[in-house]
Amino acid sequence: MKTFTATPADIEKTWVLIDAEGVVLGRLASIVAKILRGKDKPTFTPHMDMGDNVIVINADKVQMTGRKREQKRYYWHTGHPGGIKSRTARQILEGNHPERVVEKAVERMISRNRLGRQQMTNLRVYAGAEHPHAAQQPRILDIKSMNPKNTRSA
Repeated sequence: MKTFTATPADIEKTWVLIDAEGVVLGRLASIVAKILRGKDKPTFTPHMDMGDNVIVINADKVQMTGRKREQKRYYWHTGHPGGIKSRTARQILEGNHPERVVEKAVERMISRNRLGRQQMTNLRVYAGAEHPHAAQQPRILDIKSMNPKNTRSA
C-alpha cells in the first residue's frame, strides 16, 4: 500500500464560520490553527496548504482564563534604541483593533515559514457579528458545544 500524498488538484477548500463569543482564546486559536493547516482532513499532507478558509466573528468578546486579560502583554519594537513597547490584552481588546488578539494567537500556533504565511491568508477575523462572506455559504462550527471547557463566563 502506498502513502497518499495530495497534489494541488486534490485540494478542496471550504469555508468555516466560528463565533468566538464567550470562547476561551487559547482553545479557539488551537482549533482554528488545526483547520487552517488542514489537520482535520484525512488527506492531510504536511507540505501543502490544505486548510479551509476560516471566518471568526465576535473576536472582541473572546474570553481569557485567570488574570491573562490584565497580565498578558504584547510586545513590539519601534526600531529605535530603547524602543520596546507593550500593551496588555485588555488594552488591545478595548482598543480599535480587538481582532488582533485572535490573529496573533493563531499566528503563533502556525509554523513560521512560507507555508505558514500562506495559511494565515485564509484567516479572516472580525470584531463584530457582521462579515462580508455570506456568498461563500460557510458551514458553522460551534466550538462552545464541543467541550464545556471551551467556554468561560465573564
